[in-house]
Amino acid sequence: MIRILIADDQALVRDGLKAIAELENDIEVVGEASNGADAVESSRRLDPDVVLMDVRMPGVDGIEATRRLLSDAHPPRVLMLTTFDRNEYVYEAMKAGASGFLLKDVRRDQLADAIRTVAAGDALIAPSITRRLIEQFCSRPSPTGMPEEAASLTPREVEVLKQVARGLSNAEIAEELFVGETTVKTHVARVLTKLGLRDRVQIVVFAYETGLVQPGGS
Repeated sequence: MIRILIADDQALVRDGLKAIAELENDIEVVGEASNGADAVESSRRLDPDVVLMDVRMPGVDGIEATRRLLSDAHPPRVLMLTTFDRNEYVYEAMKAGASGFLLKDVRRDQLADAIRTVAAGDALIAPSITRRLIEQFCSRPSPTGMPEEAASLTPREVEVLKQVARGLSNAEIAEELFVGETTVKTHVARVLTKLGLRDRVQIVVFAYETGLVQPGGS
């Protein structure tokens, strides 16, 4: 079972998300929270696999709550949910370490699949969201060679990193580079380990903030 905690300041939304989750045989709602502070406390007490975290909540908001949770030794995965489709929220959620970002009008099957994806250790990162973010909110340093943090990467790992940063899936990268998908997965795992990153979302942030990939680049 995938154990989830629902954090939202609106009881009606919590009830709706809980009702959706309880229709799935492999998802169990273990707790609810009405603000970020409660979400942090409840998560640390209940130890869920995934926290469905609203962005805008009174007091401690969802992004700050995500930062606090992901600083723990054994943090849950965080899936951000919001009615506000605004770039700065997405970017700040990514920076905080969230593994996904969805709007609350998402369909039932999409929500359930998103929970499973995040619980499995993957990240939700749509190419359309990536493009919007990099144009408006990621820093754009002029490239001056390989950033120091990436010096340990092989040329192939750098290429895979760049493709991940552009929003390509493992299958798409495999096709682009003429290698097997298993090989791509291995490269992605090594990139994460060498750079000390959590998931593909953080690869995107790293790539654009260090200038390895430039907004608008092919």
